[in-house]
Amino acid sequence: MRATAIAQPNIALIKYWGKRDVEQNLPAVGSISVTLAELQTTMLVDLESSVAKDTLVVNGEENPQLLPRISACLDNVLGSERAAVLVDSSSNFPIAAGLASSASAFAAVTVAATAAAELELPRQQLARMAGRASGSAARSLFGGFVELQNDASNIDVRSLCDARDWPLQVVVAITETAPKPTGSTEAMEISRKTSPFYDSWIDKQGVDLATAREAISARDFGALAMVSEHNCLKMHSVMWASRPPMVYWNSATMRCMQMVRALQADGCGVFFTIDAGPQVKAVCLPEDTAAVTSALESTEGVKQLMVTGLGDGARRVEQR
Repeated sequence: MRATAIAQPNIALIKYWGKRDVEQNLPAVGSISVTLAELQTTMLVDLESSVAKDTLVVNGEENPQLLPRISACLDNVLGSERAAVLVDSSSNFPIAAGLASSASAFAAVTVAATAAAELELPRQQLARMAGRASGSAARSLFGGFVELQNDASNIDVRSLCDARDWPLQVVVAITETAPKPTGSTEAMEISRKTSPFYDSWIDKQGVDLATAREAISARDFGALAMVSEHNCLKMHSVMWASRPPMVYWNSATMRCMQMVRALQADGCGVFFTIDAGPQVKAVCLPEDTAAVTSALESTEGVKQLMVTGLGDGARRVEQR
Protein backbone atom coordinates (compact mmCIF):
# COMPACT_ATOMS: atom_id res chain seq x y z
CA MET A 1 0.00 0.00 0.00
CA ARG A 2 3.09 2.22 -0.31
CA ALA A 3 5.19 2.63 -3.43
CA THR A 4 7.85 4.97 -4.77
CA ALA A 5 8.45 5.88 -8.39
CA ILE A 6 10.94 8.01 -10.26
CA ALA A 7 10.28 9.91 -13.46
CA GLN A 8 12.42 12.24 -15.51
CA PRO A 9 11.17 15.38 -17.24
CA ASN A 10 11.14 15.41 -21.01
CA ILE A 11 12.13 18.22 -23.31
CA ALA A 12 10.01 18.63 -26.44
CA LEU A 13 11.93 19.05 -29.68
CA ILE A 14 8.74 19.23 -31.73
CA LYS A 15 6.41 20.91 -29.31
CA TYR A 16 2.73 20.95 -28.62
CA TRP A 17 1.02 24.19 -27.74
CA GLY A 18 -2.73 24.26 -27.36
CA LYS A 19 -5.42 21.72 -26.48
CA ARG A 20 -8.22 20.34 -28.62
CA ASP A 21 -10.11 19.17 -25.52
CA VAL A 22 -9.37 21.07 -22.33
CA GLU A 23 -11.56 18.87 -20.12
CA GLN A 24 -9.82 15.67 -21.25
CA ASN A 25 -6.48 17.50 -21.51
CA LEU A 26 -5.92 16.31 -25.08
CA PRO A 27 -3.23 18.25 -26.96
CA ALA A 28 -4.07 19.96 -30.23
CA VAL A 29 -1.03 18.54 -32.04
CA GLY A 30 1.43 15.69 -31.76
CA SER A 31 4.91 16.17 -30.33
CA ILE A 32 8.36 14.59 -30.13
CA SER A 33 10.54 14.80 -27.04
CA VAL A 34 13.64 13.46 -25.34
CA THR A 35 13.46 12.07 -21.81
CA LEU A 36 16.31 13.28 -19.62
CA ALA A 37 18.44 11.16 -17.30
CA GLU A 38 19.88 13.31 -14.51
CA LEU A 39 16.89 15.52 -13.73
CA GLN A 40 14.28 13.55 -11.81
CA THR A 41 11.25 13.63 -9.55
CA THR A 42 10.73 10.98 -6.86
CA MET A 43 7.19 10.31 -5.61
CA LEU A 44 6.14 8.25 -2.62
CA VAL A 45 2.43 7.38 -2.56
CA ASP A 46 1.18 6.08 0.79
CA LEU A 47 -2.32 4.59 0.78
CA GLU A 48 -2.13 3.60 4.46
CA SER A 49 -1.21 6.94 6.01
CA SER A 50 -3.26 8.47 8.81
CA VAL A 51 -3.90 11.76 6.98
CA ALA A 52 -7.50 12.98 7.12
CA LYS A 53 -7.37 14.41 3.61
CA ASP A 54 -5.04 14.22 0.64
CA THR A 55 -1.69 15.72 1.53
CA LEU A 56 1.11 16.67 -0.84
CA VAL A 57 4.61 17.39 0.41
CA VAL A 58 7.09 18.79 -2.12
CA ASN A 59 10.75 19.02 -1.13
CA GLY A 60 9.83 18.89 2.55
CA GLU A 61 6.97 21.43 2.51
CA GLU A 62 3.24 21.03 2.00
CA ASN A 63 2.11 22.26 -1.41
CA PRO A 64 -1.61 23.12 -1.49
CA GLN A 65 -1.31 24.79 -4.91
CA LEU A 66 -0.51 21.59 -6.81
CA LEU A 67 -2.63 19.33 -4.56
CA PRO A 68 -5.93 19.60 -6.53
CA ARG A 69 -4.27 18.33 -9.71
CA ILE A 70 -2.51 15.53 -7.80
CA SER A 71 -5.81 14.53 -6.18
CA ALA A 72 -7.55 14.48 -9.55
CA CYS A 73 -4.77 12.29 -10.94
CA LEU A 74 -5.14 9.91 -7.97
CA ASP A 75 -8.91 9.77 -8.59
CA ASN A 76 -8.23 8.83 -12.18
CA VAL A 77 -5.93 5.98 -11.12
CA LEU A 78 -7.57 4.76 -7.92
CA GLY A 79 -11.20 5.87 -8.23
CA SER A 80 -13.01 8.70 -6.50
CA GLU A 81 -14.13 6.52 -3.56
CA ARG A 82 -10.57 6.03 -2.33
CA ALA A 83 -9.27 6.99 1.13
CA ALA A 84 -7.06 10.02 1.71
CA VAL A 85 -3.53 9.67 0.36
CA LEU A 86 -0.17 11.05 1.44
CA VAL A 87 2.13 11.98 -1.45
CA ASP A 88 5.74 12.90 -0.69
CA SER A 89 7.63 14.37 -3.64
CA SER A 90 11.15 15.62 -4.22
CA SER A 91 12.86 17.00 -7.32
CA ASN A 92 16.49 17.81 -7.96
CA PHE A 93 15.68 20.75 -10.27
CA PRO A 94 13.52 23.91 -10.06
CA ILE A 95 9.79 23.26 -10.33
CA ALA A 96 7.18 25.28 -12.24
CA ALA A 97 9.98 27.13 -13.99
CA GLY A 98 9.83 25.80 -17.53
CA LEU A 99 11.70 22.54 -16.94
CA ALA A 100 8.77 20.16 -17.37
CA SER A 101 8.45 19.46 -13.66
CA SER A 102 4.74 18.69 -14.07
CA ALA A 103 5.58 16.01 -16.66
CA SER A 104 7.88 14.15 -14.29
CA ALA A 105 5.60 14.71 -11.29
CA PHE A 106 2.44 13.29 -12.84
CA ALA A 107 4.27 10.44 -14.54
CA ALA A 108 5.83 9.48 -11.20
CA VAL A 109 2.64 9.75 -9.16
CA THR A 110 0.72 7.68 -11.73
CA VAL A 111 3.28 4.87 -11.59
CA ALA A 112 3.60 5.02 -7.79
CA ALA A 113 -0.17 5.04 -7.18
CA THR A 114 -0.67 2.11 -9.55
CA ALA A 115 2.07 0.13 -7.80
CA ALA A 116 0.76 0.99 -4.32
CA ALA A 117 -2.68 -0.29 -5.29
CA GLU A 118 -1.10 -3.41 -6.83
CA LEU A 119 -2.67 -2.71 -10.20
CA GLU A 120 -1.16 -4.26 -13.33
CA LEU A 121 -1.71 -1.81 -16.17
CA PRO A 122 -0.02 -1.54 -19.58
CA ARG A 123 2.38 1.36 -20.05
CA GLN A 124 0.19 2.91 -22.75
CA GLN A 125 -2.70 3.11 -20.28
CA LEU A 126 -0.43 4.64 -17.64
CA ALA A 127 0.70 7.23 -20.20
CA ARG A 128 -2.90 8.17 -20.94
CA MET A 129 -3.68 8.49 -17.23
CA ALA A 130 -0.67 10.72 -16.65
CA GLY A 131 -1.51 12.70 -19.78
CA ARG A 132 -4.94 13.59 -18.44
CA ALA A 133 -3.19 15.46 -15.61
CA SER A 134 -0.39 16.97 -17.70
CA GLY A 135 -0.18 16.56 -21.46
CA SER A 136 3.59 16.22 -21.51
CA ALA A 137 3.54 13.69 -18.64
CA ALA A 138 2.44 10.97 -21.07
CA ARG A 139 5.83 11.25 -22.78
CA SER A 140 7.74 10.75 -19.50
CA LEU A 141 6.41 7.19 -19.27
CA PHE A 142 8.81 6.34 -22.09
CA GLY A 143 12.56 6.83 -22.47
CA GLY A 144 14.85 8.19 -25.16
CA PHE A 145 13.16 9.85 -28.14
CA VAL A 146 9.38 9.74 -27.70
CA GLU A 147 6.47 10.66 -29.96
CA LEU A 148 3.03 11.55 -28.69
CA GLN A 149 0.60 10.87 -31.51
CA ASN A 150 -2.64 12.79 -31.50
CA ASP A 151 -4.72 11.51 -34.41
CA ALA A 152 -7.70 9.89 -32.70
CA SER A 153 -10.01 10.44 -29.73
CA ASN A 154 -7.17 9.65 -27.35
CA ILE A 155 -3.38 9.89 -27.32
CA ASP A 156 -0.85 7.22 -28.16
CA VAL A 157 2.78 7.38 -27.12
CA ARG A 158 5.67 5.40 -28.54
CA SER A 159 9.43 5.32 -28.35
CA LEU A 160 11.19 6.31 -31.57
CA CYS A 161 14.74 5.59 -30.44
CA ASP A 162 16.25 4.23 -27.25
CA ALA A 163 18.46 6.57 -25.26
CA ARG A 164 21.43 4.28 -25.72
CA ASP A 165 21.02 4.12 -29.50
CA TRP A 166 21.63 7.86 -29.98
CA PRO A 167 23.18 9.17 -26.73
CA LEU A 168 22.88 12.91 -27.19
CA GLN A 169 23.57 15.28 -24.32
CA VAL A 170 21.51 18.20 -23.03
CA VAL A 171 23.02 21.21 -21.28
CA VAL A 172 20.26 23.06 -19.39
CA ALA A 173 20.95 26.73 -18.74
CA ILE A 174 18.76 27.88 -15.87
CA THR A 175 18.22 31.63 -16.10
CA GLU A 176 15.44 31.91 -13.51
CA THR A 177 14.46 29.66 -10.60
CA ALA A 178 11.19 31.37 -9.61
CA PRO A 179 7.87 29.96 -10.86
CA LYS A 180 6.74 31.35 -14.20
CA PRO A 181 4.04 34.03 -14.06
CA THR A 182 1.44 32.20 -16.18
CA GLY A 183 0.97 28.44 -16.19
CA SER A 184 1.11 26.58 -19.49
CA THR A 185 -2.54 25.47 -19.50
CA GLU A 186 -3.82 29.02 -19.09
CA ALA A 187 -1.30 30.37 -21.59
CA MET A 188 -2.28 27.78 -24.20
CA GLU A 189 -5.91 28.83 -24.02
CA ILE A 190 -4.96 32.49 -24.36
CA SER A 191 -2.97 31.64 -27.49
CA ARG A 192 -5.74 29.49 -28.94
CA LYS A 193 -8.28 32.26 -28.52
CA THR A 194 -6.21 35.30 -29.47
CA SER A 195 -3.06 34.51 -31.48
CA PRO A 196 -3.39 35.16 -35.24
CA PHE A 197 -0.69 32.51 -35.83
CA TYR A 198 -2.40 29.68 -33.93
CA ASP A 199 -4.23 28.05 -36.85
CA SER A 200 -1.09 28.03 -38.98
CA TRP A 201 0.82 26.44 -36.08
CA ILE A 202 -1.71 23.59 -36.01
CA ASP A 203 -1.76 23.13 -39.78
CA LYS A 204 2.03 22.91 -40.21
CA GLN A 205 2.83 20.63 -37.26
CA GLY A 206 2.57 17.43 -39.28
CA VAL A 207 5.43 18.51 -41.55
CA ASP A 208 7.74 19.19 -38.60
CA LEU A 209 6.85 15.87 -36.98
CA ALA A 210 7.63 13.94 -40.16
CA THR A 211 10.92 15.79 -40.63
CA ALA A 212 12.03 15.15 -37.05
CA ARG A 213 10.94 11.52 -37.18
CA GLU A 214 13.06 10.97 -40.30
CA ALA A 215 16.05 12.78 -38.77
CA ILE A 216 15.91 10.61 -35.64
CA SER A 217 15.65 7.44 -37.71
CA ALA A 218 18.71 8.47 -39.77
CA ARG A 219 20.60 9.88 -36.73
CA ASP A 220 20.89 13.11 -38.73
CA PHE A 221 21.85 15.70 -36.11
CA GLY A 222 21.89 18.62 -38.54
CA ALA A 223 18.37 17.93 -39.79
CA LEU A 224 17.06 17.46 -36.25
CA ALA A 225 18.72 20.71 -35.16
CA MET A 226 17.15 22.69 -37.99
CA VAL A 227 13.59 21.48 -37.50
CA SER A 228 13.76 21.63 -33.68
CA GLU A 229 14.93 25.24 -33.56
CA HIS A 230 12.39 26.25 -36.22
CA ASN A 231 9.55 24.54 -34.34
CA CYS A 232 10.60 26.17 -31.08
CA LEU A 233 10.65 29.66 -32.57
CA LYS A 234 7.29 29.11 -34.26
CA MET A 235 5.72 28.13 -30.94
CA HIS A 236 7.07 31.20 -29.22
CA SER A 237 5.86 33.37 -32.12
CA VAL A 238 2.36 32.06 -31.45
CA MET A 239 2.79 32.92 -27.77
CA TRP A 240 4.25 36.37 -28.37
CA ALA A 241 1.39 37.29 -30.72
CA SER A 242 -1.24 36.35 -28.13
CA ARG A 243 -3.21 38.98 -26.21
CA PRO A 244 -1.80 39.52 -23.68
CA PRO A 245 1.57 38.33 -25.02
CA MET A 246 2.94 35.19 -23.39
CA VAL A 247 6.64 36.10 -23.12
CA TYR A 248 8.68 33.88 -20.81
CA TRP A 249 12.17 34.78 -22.04
CA ASN A 250 14.52 37.09 -20.19
CA SER A 251 17.75 38.77 -21.28
CA ALA A 252 19.82 35.74 -20.27
CA THR A 253 17.59 33.53 -22.45
CA MET A 254 18.52 35.67 -25.44
CA ARG A 255 22.21 35.66 -24.55
CA CYS A 256 22.19 31.86 -24.33
CA MET A 257 20.59 31.62 -27.78
CA GLN A 258 23.25 33.95 -29.17
CA MET A 259 25.94 31.81 -27.55
CA VAL A 260 24.53 28.69 -29.20
CA ARG A 261 24.57 30.49 -32.54
CA ALA A 262 28.25 31.37 -31.95
CA LEU A 263 29.04 27.75 -31.11
CA GLN A 264 27.32 26.60 -34.28
CA ALA A 265 29.41 29.04 -36.31
CA ASP A 266 32.53 27.47 -34.76
CA GLY A 267 31.43 24.02 -35.90
CA CYS A 268 29.93 22.67 -32.65
CA GLY A 269 27.14 20.12 -32.94
CA VAL A 270 24.54 21.91 -30.83
CA PHE A 271 21.08 23.44 -31.09
CA PHE A 272 18.73 25.18 -28.68
CA THR A 273 15.15 24.61 -27.67
CA ILE A 274 13.02 26.52 -25.15
CA ASP A 275 9.73 25.45 -23.62
CA ALA A 276 7.18 27.69 -21.85
CA GLY A 277 9.76 29.27 -19.58
CA PRO A 278 13.07 31.15 -19.62
CA GLN A 279 15.39 28.15 -19.53
CA VAL A 280 17.49 27.23 -22.57
CA LYS A 281 18.18 23.59 -23.36
CA ALA A 282 21.22 23.09 -25.57
CA VAL A 283 21.07 19.65 -27.21
CA CYS A 284 24.52 18.57 -28.37
CA LEU A 285 26.70 15.76 -29.63
CA PRO A 286 28.62 14.03 -26.82
CA GLU A 287 31.99 15.20 -28.12
CA ASP A 288 30.88 18.85 -27.97
CA THR A 289 29.40 18.74 -24.45
CA ALA A 290 32.44 20.26 -22.74
CA ALA A 291 32.60 23.21 -25.15
CA VAL A 292 28.86 23.88 -24.85
CA THR A 293 28.98 23.64 -21.06
CA SER A 294 31.93 26.03 -20.81
CA ALA A 295 30.33 28.58 -23.13
CA LEU A 296 26.95 28.63 -21.39
CA GLU A 297 28.58 28.65 -17.96
CA SER A 298 30.30 31.92 -18.86
CA THR A 299 27.12 33.50 -20.26
CA GLU A 300 25.87 36.45 -18.23
CA GLY A 301 22.65 35.73 -16.36
CA VAL A 302 22.95 31.95 -16.22
CA LYS A 303 22.31 30.96 -12.61
CA GLN A 304 22.92 27.23 -12.86
CA LEU A 305 23.83 24.59 -15.40
CA MET A 306 22.62 21.01 -15.43
CA VAL A 307 24.21 18.52 -17.83
CA THR A 308 22.35 15.33 -18.62
CA GLY A 309 22.16 12.50 -21.08
CA LEU A 310 18.97 10.84 -22.23
CA GLY A 311 17.21 8.51 -19.84
CA ASP A 312 14.52 5.90 -19.30
CA GLY A 313 10.80 6.16 -18.73
CA ALA A 314 9.03 6.42 -15.36
CA ARG A 315 9.48 3.38 -13.16
CA ARG A 316 8.92 2.01 -9.67
CA VAL A 317 11.92 1.97 -7.34
CA GLU A 318 12.61 0.57 -3.89
CA GLN A 319 10.69 2.35 -1.15
CA ARG A 320 12.57 5.10 0.62
